[in-house]
Amino acid sequence: MDNHDHHAADLCRAIAEEMRQVGALVEELANVLVADDDIALRHLDRLQAFDLVIQRTGESAQLLDRLAAGAHSHEAVEGVRLECVQQRLRDAMKAA
Repeated sequence: MDNHDHHAADLCRAIAEEMRQVGALVEELANVLVADDDIALRHLDRLQAFDLVIQRTGESAQLLDRLAAGAHSHEAVEGVRLECVQQRLRDAMKAA
């Protein structure tokens, strides 16, 4: 994190925790919906989107944790395991 903003690392950690909590809420909701056989059978393709949301929020939270720990932005992005997210982040850094 830049030395000129000593709150940036704390803010990244706090946002990461917020994202983890959002992911947990989405996962809880998904579990409730999947437990209903009628909903699960009719909307299986849509329910899979919950898994993607959970994965993306988790990866984003971990990225923020790496940045808060002092990782360089390129290094932090390389740690993202979802290729589609990693590529969008690389593209965002190129555009900046």
